Amino acid sequence: MAAARASLLPASTPKPAFLRFPSLSGIRRLPLSIRSIRTAPRFLIISSRYTTFYTEGSVAPRIERPETEPDDITALNQRIRREHKHREGPKNGSTMDSFEVDKYIRVVKEQQQRGLQKLKGDKLSNAGGFGYQVDPYTLNPGDYVVHKKVGIGKFVAIKFDAPKDSSSGPIEYVFIEYADGMAKLPVKQASRLLYRYNLPNETRKPRALSKLSDPTTWQRRRTKGKIAVQKMVVDLMELYLHRLKQKRLSYPKSPSAGNFAAQFPYEPTPDQKQAFIDVERDLTERGTPMDRLICGDVGFGKTEVAMRAIFCVVSAGKQAMVLTPTIVLAKQHFVVISQRFSQYPHIKIGLLSRFQTKSEKEEYLSLIKSGHLDIIVGTHALLGNRVAYNNLGLLVVDEEQRFGVKQKEKIASFKTAVDVLTLSATPIPRTLYLALTGFRDASLISTPPPERVRIKTQLSSFSKEKILSAIKFELDRGGQVFYVLPRIKGLEEVRDFLEDSFPCATIAIAHGKLRGRVGRSDKEAYAYLFFPDKSLLSDQAAERLAAIEDFGDLGKGFYLAERDMGIRGFGNIFGEQQTGDIGNVGIDLFFEMLFESLSEVDKNRLLPVPYSSVQLDINLTPHLSSDYINYLDNPVELIKEAERAAANDIWRLMQFTEQLRRQYGKEPHSMEILLKKLYVRRMAADLGIKRIYTSGKTVVMITNMSKKVFRLMTESMTSDVYRNSLSFTHNEIKAELLLDLPKEQLLNWIFQCLAELYAVLPAFVKY
Repeated sequence: MAAARASLLPASTPKPAFLRFPSLSGIRRLPLSIRSIRTAPRFLIISSRYTTFYTEGSVAPRIERPETEPDDITALNQRIRREHKHREGPKNGSTMDSFEVDKYIRVVKEQQQRGLQKLKGDKLSNAGGFGYQVDPYTLNPGDYVVHKKVGIGKFVAIKFDAPKDSSSGPIEYVFIEYADGMAKLPVKQASRLLYRYNLPNETRKPRALSKLSDPTTWQRRRTKGKIAVQKMVVDLMELYLHRLKQKRLSYPKSPSAGNFAAQFPYEPTPDQKQAFIDVERDLTERGTPMDRLICGDVGFGKTEVAMRAIFCVVSAGKQAMVLTPTIVLAKQHFVVISQRFSQYPHIKIGLLSRFQTKSEKEEYLSLIKSGHLDIIVGTHALLGNRVAYNNLGLLVVDEEQRFGVKQKEKIASFKTAVDVLTLSATPIPRTLYLALTGFRDASLISTPPPERVRIKTQLSSFSKEKILSAIKFELDRGGQVFYVLPRIKGLEEVRDFLEDSFPCATIAIAHGKLRGRVGRSDKEAYAYLFFPDKSLLSDQAAERLAAIEDFGDLGKGFYLAERDMGIRGFGNIFGEQQTGDIGNVGIDLFFEMLFESLSEVDKNRLLPVPYSSVQLDINLTPHLSSDYINYLDNPVELIKEAERAAANDIWRLMQFTEQLRRQYGKEPHSMEILLKKLYVRRMAADLGIKRIYTSGKTVVMITNMSKKVFRLMTESMTSDVYRNSLSFTHNEIKAELLLDLPKEQLLNWIFQCLAELYAVLPAFVKY
């Protein structure tokens, strides 16, 4: 667009100024440049609805609409930016290569099934799918549910009732309250069609209950959810495909790797062994950067998986970064790594923290930049702009969920360039979500070491007697006790209370979140979680505390995170909350639709056609007035430039149109027709429409889109006028018009119809 901008707006030419009078009572004086009108106007005509002025010089007649009434092209540009905001620019707007997409879709399906089998194998249905339907017997009166075909209702009860066919005895029915009445479903049917209605925030109540008498409203809400799912799938595809395009040489298998592994003092568990294999394959057999999640409870051996990955990378002459959310954890990793690599003195290890002096930090930064440090351990300081790595190959992230938004974005930026290994006992919902859908490799370590026993977690309202009893029990058996408060204020008061109660015990104050330090030995440990008053807890807080208590067994950290995802949603997927989309159907049905969409991603394809091959058979040739032609700097080149912009992509055409208006103001009617024809051909090309023509009162569009794609597009159209007029037969989209429209009105109708279809384009894979 550099050339385009140069021709549209020469540096030496000032922008023209225009008179704008919204009404007769609101006349404003605006300065006029000589260039903008070339000759002084001899008369001026003012309209109360539109600003219209004519001059006897070379300025063309021009009509400006009020600011509150954008013209068709402006409205379309605004809508495209709103609906297609993730795809602006050449990289995202470009069409995927057909071979790459076919290969990619196979990978996605394999990844999805592999991920589901590993992480949710016990819940896979016989058909190989995954369902989020709710067990009706787990519902409580007042719980909101979603019926797949009817909509959102409120669970009332499960009761025996006689079926319509009175020949059989009473059976159990699920009774559901809707906005206009009560419905009942047999329990077996309900278990297939009912979902819990959850939202990814504390607002559990839906906007309104659905009506039994109005199923179309629910179908529209469900369609909105389906379109949102489709857009997410395409976003995921583009993200994952971009990752697959990143290339790096696979790491050689180090001859000393076997010796390093043999130094591990424990017998690896079966899950740990599989994680070792997974990571080794990622590093030594793949030519794309690794992005793997290692999920396992505390003390289950995640760190050893990271150690072996670090050894592989460092042995190949690259650097490894170990990133932690706290300095305490960083120091712990530094000590463990130093001990583990103690027999390899040529491998240099460093710790970067805020507690170091300025000179110490400068020395470490210099060593990192020169490559004299092989393994760097630290907190988010390692992500700073002053840290320049010599040859970074691996990033190990521990407890990613505890980093801030900016740090997470920085971590994400590394994933396209280096191998990334994330360690977590309770992964953030986004991480869990990507792992479940197969877009991120995951290794789950759920088998505990032989000597480990579970931590018993108990929830209770605050009670001094219970606290004293629990502490006495632990001290009597020679153990340690951590007493954790939510804030530093109050620590002194608690210490005084404990010193009075246990004068013989040694008591110290420390800051930090410590449950994860409990229960790492072969002794059964206890975690007591106290809250002031259960009535003060929100529903979400109570659910999350109950989930902690329910999943107290060893290896259940992953399942705890899954429950947490169900309670508070999967958060921020691509920097934008999906709450509104999920609110249409609830999290559970939204997720099932996501899995269905992923498994059928190859059916939601749309093949664009070359712009040059699109035929618009409407006999309408706009003639630009001599006044307007004289007003333009280089009209012939400008028209060619418009055609080149349209041939490139919709964004270039939008940029051209907006730049044209910035320099010359709103174009006359004839130029608007010319631009609309370009927009129609551009949208048609992107929608896979090869030819548009009329036959009597029928508009015919020859297309390569499938009937399923057409149906989903039309279901999501906001205008009933266009949706109800369209039909699909074979490879033709037909629109039956009520009147034989004049050519200009016909062009406007086609323009608006394609704009409606184009709004859904981000939901489809284009190749």
